[in-house]
Amino acid sequence: MSNILADISKDPRVLDIIHAALKEDIGTGDHSSLSCISDSKISAARLIFKDTGIAAGLNIAYVILKLNDPDVEIEVFKQDGDAVAYGDIGFTAKGKAHGLLKSERLLLNIMQRLSGIATVTRKAQDKISAYPTKVLDTRKTTPNLRVLEKWAVTAGGGANHRFGLYDMIMLKDNHIDVSGGISNAIQRAQQYLKDHQLSLGIEVETRNLDEVQQALDAMPVQRIMLDNFSPELTAEAVKLINKRCETEASGGITLDNIEQYAAAGVDFISLGMLTHSVKSLDISFKIII
Repeated sequence: MSNILADISKDPRVLDIIHAALKEDIGTGDHSSLSCISDSKISAARLIFKDTGIAAGLNIAYVILKLNDPDVEIEVFKQDGDAVAYGDIGFTAKGKAHGLLKSERLLLNIMQRLSGIATVTRKAQDKISAYPTKVLDTRKTTPNLRVLEKWAVTAGGGANHRFGLYDMIMLKDNHIDVSGGISNAIQRAQQYLKDHQLSLGIEVETRNLDEVQQALDAMPVQRIMLDNFSPELTAEAVKLINKRCETEASGGITLDNIEQYAAAGVDFISLGMLTHSVKSLDISFKIII
């Protein structure tokens, strides 16, 4: 997994996030460390996983450490995307104590959340491993941290849905109701793409089989979302669509019932819980000398 995972720490957006977060945390200085530890003091620390899950954010931690101490020495034991268990060491770092202590909280905050996202994503994808269905994230992310959280989904083996409002047309219930129905919404979206010479996919949300048929009658669309359908109704909808476009199940799906939706034959299952209510993985960063 870690061999094909993109190194998100090189993304300029991530570097902007790190710089802003360090400024927020350090402010005029780490007065706790400045007041009692010599600037020349060299120490070592290790990152320890205290839970079972998927590691995510290690490369970001290295950037944070290097920004606070360019001379810090890091020995790597785990890679982003690796499975970890209680007691596993992700890396050790040796350098100025001030740099280690200034880095501690930010690298843990980022790693704990991203590893939590990667962990629940892996659990969801493993639940449906017998099927070709792919787990997707949503836009239910922490403001300004979307690039990190969506990357963490890929670290767990999932895939990304649209990144924002600009890279796909997604006609949800509110768009459809305001437009006067599915047919109107789709036709206007198709015309909009032509008028503005845009090449974007169109996804339309449906709430029942009648709306699925309306979407099919207004084709072409890239994907039909089946929102809050039961697994049984999802299977009926997939049969009705008959591979004329992609299918996505969403709403009311949990780790307990996700396999039923995959068995219904959908191409994708989107889960808001991957990012909006995930439990962070327990990780510590301990000074050892």
